[in-house]
Amino acid sequence: MSLDLHAAAPLDRGPTRSARSAHRRRTSFTRLDLKYSPYVYVLPFFVIFAVFSLYPIVYTVWIALTDRSPLNPTISFVGLDNFVELLTDDPKFWNAVVNTFGMFVLSTVPQLMLALVLANALNRKLRGQTFFRMAIAMPIITSTAVVALIFSMIYAKEFGLVNWLLDAVGLDKIDWRANRFASWFAISTMVDWRWVGYNALIYLAAMQSISKDMYEAAALDGASRRRQFWSITVPQLRPTIIFTLIISTIGGLQLFTEPLLFTSGAGGISGGSEGQFQTITMYLLDVMNQRFRWGYAGAVALVLFVLIALMSTVNYLLARRISSDK
Repeated sequence: MSLDLHAAAPLDRGPTRSARSAHRRRTSFTRLDLKYSPYVYVLPFFVIFAVFSLYPIVYTVWIALTDRSPLNPTISFVGLDNFVELLTDDPKFWNAVVNTFGMFVLSTVPQLMLALVLANALNRKLRGQTFFRMAIAMPIITSTAVVALIFSMIYAKEFGLVNWLLDAVGLDKIDWRANRFASWFAISTMVDWRWVGYNALIYLAAMQSISKDMYEAAALDGASRRRQFWSITVPQLRPTIIFTLIISTIGGLQLFTEPLLFTSGAGGISGGSEGQFQTITMYLLDVMNQRFRWGYAGAVALVLFVLIALMSTVNYLLARRISSDK
């Protein structure tokens, strides 16, 4: 009887071999997941970056060293000849550089200053605060083509609103497209109207993260609102100001749509009859599609890239210096 009971009782010998094997597989999979899953998650970004950013950059560097043209089936390596010609023997390129930097300064400086003042005003308690905050965002969602079309009519020579106002106060009309500085001003106002609200919203979001205790302590010490703005708000916004300055620099030096649509006709890419408002990007497209010098256009693109990098660095250092002095 005891033998039968002993034979019927199950033996507790721990996990079976299959269970131990499954546990080892799960442990190994968990280790692999913790080790390699972060790379899998970021892999799509690097794949997209390699296809749409890295490859075009490498191809641009290669094509800038050749005389590539759709009119010539053979490709010859010319080295730095395109860059030498561009920098030493191309007045049209330097004209485009002057135009680009002129419109960049006229648009970026007032744009960021107005955005900062506007954000500071909207950061206070106002009636209809939500309405005003939504209103300044409206230009952002407006099509650039529509903005350029409206401003082209505003600055029209014969029937434009601005010239009508000038005539009403006894001043001479201005040919906004023929005059170099006038065209810069008109295009800059177009850019400012579109992007002031965007930068103001960025500043406003940053202002709301500043502790109210700092303002209350400053007010108890007798600091005016202007003093609080320069001593508390601006220093606290330093990273945000640097960010908007760099973004505005990149966008300003790549200015294309506004000056292109500011004029009409087939010669719009030339930026006026004498290139008075032709930007670097417009000149690049002119070289590529009108002269069919793709290698030379690659050199223009790389020089533009270097100019953007240099200006972004200068603006970054300048913004840090100014904000630290404040």
